[in-house]
Amino acid sequence: MDGAHGAALQLQQLLPTSSADSASEGSFSYKENLIGALLAIFGHLVVSIALNLQKYCHIRLAGSKDPRAYFKTKTWWLGLFLMLLGELGVFASYAFAPLSLIVPLSAVSVIASAIIGIIFIKEKWKPKDFLRRYVLSFVGCGLAIVGTYLLVTFAPNSHEKMTGENITRHLVSWPFLLYMLVEIILFCLLLYFYKERNANSIAVILLLVALLGSMTVVTVKAVAGMLVLSIQGNLQLDYPIFYVMFVCMVATAVYQAVFLSQASQMYDSSLIASVGYILSTTVAITAGAVFYLDFLGEDVLHICMFALGCLIAFLGVFLITRNRKKSIPFEPYISMDAMPGMQNMHDKGMTVQPDLKASFSYGALENNDNISEIYTPATLPIMQEEHGSRSASGVPYRVLEHTKKE
Repeated sequence: MDGAHGAALQLQQLLPTSSADSASEGSFSYKENLIGALLAIFGHLVVSIALNLQKYCHIRLAGSKDPRAYFKTKTWWLGLFLMLLGELGVFASYAFAPLSLIVPLSAVSVIASAIIGIIFIKEKWKPKDFLRRYVLSFVGCGLAIVGTYLLVTFAPNSHEKMTGENITRHLVSWPFLLYMLVEIILFCLLLYFYKERNANSIAVILLLVALLGSMTVVTVKAVAGMLVLSIQGNLQLDYPIFYVMFVCMVATAVYQAVFLSQASQMYDSSLIASVGYILSTTVAITAGAVFYLDFLGEDVLHICMFALGCLIAFLGVFLITRNRKKSIPFEPYISMDAMPGMQNMHDKGMTVQPDLKASFSYGALENNDNISEIYTPATLPIMQEEHGSRSASGVPYRVLEHTKKE
């Protein structure tokens, strides 16, 4: 009896201790999540401010007679400093919070850019134009903020130390190897259709970017985590896996920038921002769930609320970027189809101009749909005259009628 009583006392002593340990572990996980989320939000916010500062610098120099180059102005250097500071904050955030939490928080930069653009806009607007142009942006910002709140609240709490042994163990695990095999096959197929079949769809290009980006964020978390552990005293720089991850991080980031540059030459930046955010976030969360096992041990409710937060953030970013005003590039040529009285080669022997459609201007290599609504090209004064007319002096341009024999 004494032995049974002693065992019961020992069990009673162990139970509170284990529950206290689990509570302290959960509190520590929540604190790390909060630190990582705050660093990511701060980093994306500062990067957005930096980009807008540099854009303001370029616009001010272009609209003035200042002969200085942009890199000789204090505003541009301030923007560069803030950009480096923001990227450092985002990089450090990967060492504290799970990958599935940090990646969707890039919506903060889209929200900040929309708010900055609305606050500092200088053009006059009417109430009707304001409702048509900016109400969707405000609704999108609200949805993105709600989605971000749900992401932070219901994010996974997996906090594994980024040691060389743990990263190597994840790297050779069969779920990640299977995932890598599928991703490599999909990437090769997309690259073949993009290069050989000229499949220049925005979904193809941005899916290539998303596949590369998933490897970038996986390696960034490994490198950042090992650097933080090394700074704390647990040296990880003597593991070869650190340098493998660092090389993969740089290589995938460079090729990701190349594909993004090619996409920006063919599609509008707002469309790239919305579609790219949705595809990159989805693929990156999948990669984090497979490599770092972010959702291992999470209950169904937390996973569903996290997915709901992602969907709401996706919708918010789509509304923000969908309603952004598109920029119309200046055309230094004359749109021939806008000339009054201009005939084409198919009209009864009239010469001179080919038949040009309204969606394409002579001398342009890009489609300018709906440009007639906001842009009226310059026209030349044209006077038509028949054979035998003598008032030929001073006419800048003629359309002469020829007979079939001529």
